[in-house]
Amino acid sequence: MRSREVDVLTGEGHVREHSAAAVAGKYWAVFRTQLLNSLAYPIDLLGRSLLIVLFMWIFMNLWRVTYGATGATSIAGLTLADTMWYLMMAEAVMLSKHDLSETFSEQVKDGSVAYLLNKPFNFILYHFAAGLGDSLLAFGGNLLIGSAVVWLMVGPPPGIAGWVFAGAAVVLSWLLDFCFSALIGLSAFVVEETNAFRWIYQKFLLLLGGVLIPLDFFPAWLQTISLNLPFAWIIYGPARLFVEPSLARLGHVFLQQCIWLAVVGGVVWVIYRRAVARLVINGG
Repeated sequence: MRSREVDVLTGEGHVREHSAAAVAGKYWAVFRTQLLNSLAYPIDLLGRSLLIVLFMWIFMNLWRVTYGATGATSIAGLTLADTMWYLMMAEAVMLSKHDLSETFSEQVKDGSVAYLLNKPFNFILYHFAAGLGDSLLAFGGNLLIGSAVVWLMVGPPPGIAGWVFAGAAVVLSWLLDFCFSALIGLSAFVVEETNAFRWIYQKFLLLLGGVLIPLDFFPAWLQTISLNLPFAWIIYGPARLFVEPSLARLGHVFLQQCIWLAVVGGVVWVIYRRAVARLVINGG
């Protein structure tokens, strides 16, 4: 279906394609282009993935001592092997997520956002498609190298169900993380500098998201608080699903991710629409 519309920024009339296939194809092209661009620099991709080796070596030494000191084969239902595979997946997700908040912020501050908003694509969806292409390759590299290291340390990984379930949850975790990045970046319409917000968000992921330590090891009160916040479902949910795959856990992780996506995504949409309206009123 085609219709003639007036652009909110230029006032010029133009014909837009409204079919779902055309819209999906447009963002698929953005995703594919970013994927090919990332593949053009394999050394850079490999270098980024090698960081996980250092993290796994540190975690292995830390948790080997911890389990040895307690004299237990498992803590909170997790063996040493479970903990290492959990941390591998958590780090793979953390290191592969594409933080676009700084890009958003710079485009708002230098005024280039006005130019981009006049393009025949949605500003938010364009950046998500591009970021997804970059994240997918980075995640693959982190998984490949991280899995090889942890396998040598503690033995083989969980079964195929863990890979499939966690992989599906990771896509939703990237989308949820992107919503937070967009929210931080769009705050530049109100405040000049967003680095403080970005720093706070990263620390929430590290501590309450389950990057540094599985939430199962927290005191009960802190675990309850963490599981009722969105950060746990960006990192902890997929990583825990990886080492303990079940349909019940998969459904719970998906439910929590979708709830927070609706909440945070709705906030992003409202702020984005108001920001665009403000930009148009002020003349760009």
